[in-house]
Amino acid sequence: MSTREKVSEELLLEEETVNQNEIVLFNDEVNTFDHVIDTLISVCEHTPEQAEQCSLIVHYNGKCTVKTGEYKDLEPKCTMLLQAGLSAEIM
Repeated sequence: MSTREKVSEELLLEEETVNQNEIVLFNDEVNTFDHVIDTLISVCEHTPEQAEQCSLIVHYNGKCTVKTGEYKDLEPKCTMLLQAGLSAEIM
């Protein structure tokens, strides 16, 4: 095994051990598409296209993962989504 292969293998193992959580956004009958899109852009740093796609997925499927990462990074973002009146949860 070459050094390059060994380093690549170690990096892959390291990536797998990082706990990835996700913020799941749930559908509601209260918020407008524009509000959801604007909030996803500002809080989750989505592009307008991404935010629009997520809002449509939430509308038709009832939920959508809008952000993944470590819990400590997601918690403030989820709090901001909740403060904006959206229904979200870290899983």
